Amino acid sequence: MTERLAARFARCREEGRAALVTYVMAGDPDPETSLAILSALPKAGADIVEFGLPFTDPMADGPAIQAAGLRALKVGQTTVKTLDLVRRFRAGDPDTPVILMGYFNPIYIYGVERFLADAKAAGADGFIVVDLPPEMDEEFCLPALQAGFAFIRLATPTTDDERLPTVLQNTAGFVYYVSITGVTGMATPDFGRVAAAVSRIKRHTELPVVVGFGVKSGAHAAEVAKGADGVVVGSAIVDAVARSLDPEGRASATTVPAVTELVGELAAGIRSVAKSRAA
Repeated sequence: MTERLAARFARCREEGRAALVTYVMAGDPDPETSLAILSALPKAGADIVEFGLPFTDPMADGPAIQAAGLRALKVGQTTVKTLDLVRRFRAGDPDTPVILMGYFNPIYIYGVERFLADAKAAGADGFIVVDLPPEMDEEFCLPALQAGFAFIRLATPTTDDERLPTVLQNTAGFVYYVSITGVTGMATPDFGRVAAAVSRIKRHTELPVVVGFGVKSGAHAAEVAKGADGVVVGSAIVDAVARSLDPEGRASATTVPAVTELVGELAAGIRSVAKSRAA
């Protein structure tokens, strides 16, 4: 599973650009539309997809992703159904890495051993579990690594050089740098500070460093892509879904196009940096 991630980052390096990592919530606004969105992301320019596991208490998520999770839960999205969507996506796309992102509670309730087996069968490549610090690696991180998955850790503006080696110790796939303090989607990062932070992290690891939280446009993505190996966009995409819904909160004819249009803009922003480097 880590091989798919490594191959994708290698391809982006060959093209002289950062990877575009896109986040959407599983089951939002309904399972079939969610699958249609997930399947459309790579065609629109996404290199890696993060698929959110809906949870009732998403403490790191801002209002947009919280609302997406509630919409998914309202229509009955479960962990079982989320893994089935991954399986259906993988049947049509053997190459795009899929990262499941969420919180430990749904995994714990599901059962770690069962979850890892079912995630492998579905075709997932790794996990971001935002509420599991390194001190709890035995709960899920180490079993996931032993099963062949990438376990992606978050580094933040408050992760200093003393703490960073601990954070990186069992990280695989890539390092996710959170560009702002606070929850997702609530502020625009200071791009100069982000570049400095990425350089600092790279002195400690050979893993790709991707940057997320607060990236909302192609221009933002281009700024981050100047120094990072990847750019993560979540809240802006989830917002695009929300704005496309009809008055009853159901998918409309514009839902999937709203996502693909934004992802195309983000991909173009990233590729503009590659073009300027080549020039």
